[in-house]
Amino acid sequence: MNTDIRNSVDHFFDVPVFTIGKTTLTLAALILFGVVILVTVLAARLAERGTRRGFALRGVTDAGTAGVTARLVQYCVLLLGVGIALQTLGVNLGSLFAATAFFAVALGFAMQNVAENFVSGIILLTERTIKPGDVLMVEQRLVRVTRMGLRATVARTRDDEDLIIPNATLVQKTVTNYTLRDALFRIRTSVGVSYGADLAEVRRVLEAAASGLPARVPSHDSRILLTGFGDSAVNFEVSVWTHDPWLARVDISSLNEAIWTGLQAANISIPFPQRDLHIIQPNQTVSENDGLADDGLRVLDAQSDSTG
Repeated sequence: MNTDIRNSVDHFFDVPVFTIGKTTLTLAALILFGVVILVTVLAARLAERGTRRGFALRGVTDAGTAGVTARLVQYCVLLLGVGIALQTLGVNLGSLFAATAFFAVALGFAMQNVAENFVSGIILLTERTIKPGDVLMVEQRLVRVTRMGLRATVARTRDDEDLIIPNATLVQKTVTNYTLRDALFRIRTSVGVSYGADLAEVRRVLEAAASGLPARVPSHDSRILLTGFGDSAVNFEVSVWTHDPWLARVDISSLNEAIWTGLQAANISIPFPQRDLHIIQPNQTVSENDGLADDGLRVLDAQSDSTG
């Protein structure tokens, strides 16, 4: 009796379901295929979590490194599992690749951009020149990478806008990565002082403002440069190394406020352009010192410095 039941069960699972080419697929093969795929998905998730946990136990705090490595491990496990599942169906992978080569080429031309972004995604995940959490300058916009996929990379702007950037853009174009080696970033601002100011005192005030910036990196000295002599001011540039490029605008604002406060306390004026209008009535005698020689209405525009 048991033998009859066993034979019936074996016969049930050995019933052909459909045929692909010369390969006949049975119910048992399909069930085994589904089980292998399910186990593969679970194993890929466990491998990803195990990789992240392993990095955490080893003290690796870089979220980008752990995330990229875990994603690569997950893809490898999935690829291996799919190959094993196809083998359980009796599919010859070599013959399958040869038979679909022409179709793959045609599909590649039709989906050139998708394939290009896919390959670029693999390059980015392998080289790790760009990782989640990195601050980039892409097409004149400062963004922070939040997630990397095989087709596109998701980044967030400082206005809390999410950008979907094709991976080919990050691979083929010049992209500035401000956090590739470290998060150090130099901010710059410029200020002009009147020609009558004591330049030594100006330098002292600017150095004090730069040194007192909370975001300044103590190990990197700030730099004060006299950049030129303008029409109405002596121009200086102040540059300071900070910890985070993402906060550059906030840090520049704090630096400008410190410079303004310091110059005001030292009674050093910041000149600005001013127009002087000289109005001469008809038949009015004009001296040579006024620079007006003819009768009539004359208006002179003179650029001068304001002393505050």
